[in-house]
Amino acid sequence: MRILFLSAWFPYPPNNGSKLRIYNLLRGLAEHHEVTLLSFADQSDVDPNAPALRFLVRDLHVIPWKPFTPNSWRARFGFLSLTPRAVVDTYSPEMASQIERTLSDSDYDVIIASQMGTAAYGHLFQNVPALFEEVEITVLFEQFSRAPSPWRRFRYGLTWAKHRRYLARLLRHFQACTVVSEQERKLLSRAVPDHPPIEIIPNGVNLNDYRNIHEEPEPNTLIFTGAFTYSANHDAMTWFVGQVYPLIQAQVPDVHLYITGNHADKPLPPADGVTRTGYVDDVRPLVARSWISLAPLRVGGGTRLKILEAMALRTPVVATSKGAEGLDVQDGEHLLIADTPQAFADAVIRLLKDPALRQRLTDNAYQLVREKYDWAVIMPRFLHLIEQVAREKG
Repeated sequence: MRILFLSAWFPYPPNNGSKLRIYNLLRGLAEHHEVTLLSFADQSDVDPNAPALRFLVRDLHVIPWKPFTPNSWRARFGFLSLTPRAVVDTYSPEMASQIERTLSDSDYDVIIASQMGTAAYGHLFQNVPALFEEVEITVLFEQFSRAPSPWRRFRYGLTWAKHRRYLARLLRHFQACTVVSEQERKLLSRAVPDHPPIEIIPNGVNLNDYRNIHEEPEPNTLIFTGAFTYSANHDAMTWFVGQVYPLIQAQVPDVHLYITGNHADKPLPPADGVTRTGYVDDVRPLVARSWISLAPLRVGGGTRLKILEAMALRTPVVATSKGAEGLDVQDGEHLLIADTPQAFADAVIRLLKDPALRQRLTDNAYQLVREKYDWAVIMPRFLHLIEQVAREKG
């Protein structure tokens, strides 16, 4: 089949969760189909000639990305529109023109629009069967449902209602859509009752990319991987460093915390024994070298690739319930789950002091990834879905 893949993220190098998912989807698709990629350039230094990406696609076109600017005239106009402000402000005439040219130049069997950033162009698809890949609405819903005051609940409620109505209109352009978890599927079904078929395609890892990472674990080291440009990561580390880490240090004075990713100049509570590495090209050796990987997230949607990556590298994990949400994991079998500062600290301390527990958790977690979250297992389901969508071609 000939597939047109639209991406809001330039997928190489695959250095965040969204890019990893897109890159692995492209790898799986390229083994069986011919793929044309239209991608926004989410950073200024993307390399459209990267051999690892060019090898996967027949054609590649890169379009500049305009980030959401809340005070722009287009964003202000969005207050009066039935379309969410972020969509109004970031809509790209250049991407729209490129989609129209590409569809005019060649026949395609199916279009895959990855995330909202490209699904917004569904009205241009010229009756080509289309898949909305990775619908994610949990963040907006939680912003509304967990609003700290009546005024904010009212304000976020209007945003949530507007987004639901827009999504209902948008999904009419698609024959199917995917989500990453059962929780996301249930929320989407409630938010848009008249939806196309929803398929759960979880986030995953390619185990072959992790098997050759061999590092000697450093005692009493913790790691958190995640850019603070995603507010949920900054919230997680603010909570952990401020409320949990001092409790751990009181019992394990030589504990050390590493935080990777772009920290966007956002502050954390003062603490000793914390190294902020900034962006690193490859976090896998750092994760493999750590005794525990942390996922203390309290907000957000989707599933945490940082957990799956740690499991693939045989590094034990301590997470909150929100951090582990969407993964088929059991507390005490695959990882430890705790939600209060004291319980989270106790879980970390217990794991630091119990080598047998670390070994048991990592063995079970690795087996789980191999059975359910390896792209070698996930990809056949995605390919089958694409074939079903393509059959809708009239």
